[in-house]
Amino acid sequence: MTDSYRPKTRQEIYDRIRATSKDEYILEEMVRLGFWPAQGVLPSDPADEVRRMGEIQQELRKLREQLDRSADLDALRRELREQRLRESKDKQHKTKEQREIDRKARAEAWARRKHRELLYLGEGVSSGLSRTKGDPERLRQHGLPVFSDPADLAQQMGLSLEELRFLAFHRKVSKIHHYARFILPKKTGGERIISAPMPRLKKVQRWILDNLLKKIPVHDAAHGFRDGRSIVTNATPHLRAAVVVNLDLQDFFPSVNYQRVRGIFRSLGYSDAIATPLALLCTEAEVDVFDLDGEHYFVASGPRKLPQGAPTSPALTNLICSRLDRRLCCIANRMGFVYTRYADDLTFSAQGFSPSDGAPRLAPNVGPLLRRVRWVIQAEGFRVHPNKTRILHRSRRQEVTGIVVNQRLSVDRETLRKFRALLFQIEKDGPEGKHWGAGGDVLAAAVGYANFVAMVTPDKGRPLRARALALQARWGKGKLTTSPTHKITSPEPPPETPLPEPTPKKK
Repeated sequence: MTDSYRPKTRQEIYDRIRATSKDEYILEEMVRLGFWPAQGVLPSDPADEVRRMGEIQQELRKLREQLDRSADLDALRRELREQRLRESKDKQHKTKEQREIDRKARAEAWARRKHRELLYLGEGVSSGLSRTKGDPERLRQHGLPVFSDPADLAQQMGLSLEELRFLAFHRKVSKIHHYARFILPKKTGGERIISAPMPRLKKVQRWILDNLLKKIPVHDAAHGFRDGRSIVTNATPHLRAAVVVNLDLQDFFPSVNYQRVRGIFRSLGYSDAIATPLALLCTEAEVDVFDLDGEHYFVASGPRKLPQGAPTSPALTNLICSRLDRRLCCIANRMGFVYTRYADDLTFSAQGFSPSDGAPRLAPNVGPLLRRVRWVIQAEGFRVHPNKTRILHRSRRQEVTGIVVNQRLSVDRETLRKFRALLFQIEKDGPEGKHWGAGGDVLAAAVGYANFVAMVTPDKGRPLRARALALQARWGKGKLTTSPTHKITSPEPPPETPLPEPTPKKK
């Protein structure tokens, strides 16, 4: 204790004693005046006990003050309320700060993931994007490229991840659409809707076709949309048959939905994170167009399915129909038939059988075959067209994809006679007022039919093709006049769709 702590008045002495105790005050004065050491070093030194007694008396004094205040319950409640309010505000402030920190961290993590992953591609199609485990060994067996993630897929396609997300995103309502739709007349009546992909999407679909789909082998019974195969190779196995059975699958392309296409890519060995964008790039949803305040809105009106007009659609249908072809081929072999398929045209034929030596050859019973075939087709998710099933015996003209197969591959005589007459009339009077088939350009239709005849019977087709090309060169190339539906985007030419070879109109 220094001289600065020396009380100057009697009142200060009293205040000091009340603040501590009488013994502690005396001890402090003795220490200050030098009569007692600052720390207890003498035997039975009471300095520490005196100081501890003073601390206890101070704590007791505080407790008495709190006890006195507790007598006023209202004041105590106000004090507790204010204390809880202060604590609550402090907690809210800290919680708000922590939430903001967490939000920024999540946003940064999301932004980092978006540069490498496709986290969301639309309602109903994004459930498998988090599953990245594939089967690299199966991909190598098929000779297919292995993609580490969607960013790697986009890079090999020549796209950025944002461009891949834009092209594959499934939109319920949008102001843009990746397809232009046209209506083309069918040869057998009715209309066919062609969905032509826009240039950027078409380029990506070509890449998928060339680098993925063409590397997968399909069943040998499939003849449509394959290199080295045509309607001629499809008709050749049915030459000189005792009976020919033709069936047609109804709504062939629309019956293949998004789930089946994604299943194809998964079966090749790709993970859901890769198979999902690939399937979205190859499918399209039916849309209705609405005009609102001068803007065009495209509203999805159905599930995604294969568009008729995309370069990938024919190859995907061949892959999806591989199991159908295997099952139908087994049925045909067991019952003595030959089976081929060109797109949605299914053909069965049998050479007949002899019940005994020397007896005439009879056509086998077609009824059991049709029952089994219809059951398998339905089990595989397709439907037989009710109006396009034909049973052709040897006694009448037998046609397979427009080619007559009774004795040799040939073209319908009556149609060929009418075609020669058409060429003669055009040579005589010009193309004005004349037509052939469902097309609007008679010269282009004539050249197409002449090419078809030349493919089936080269000896007859070559002179007809020469005449048709000469007429086209003489009279000029007309414009195809079709009746397009509402254009879904800005006008552009129809795509180069892999459609079947031109065939004559079936009777």
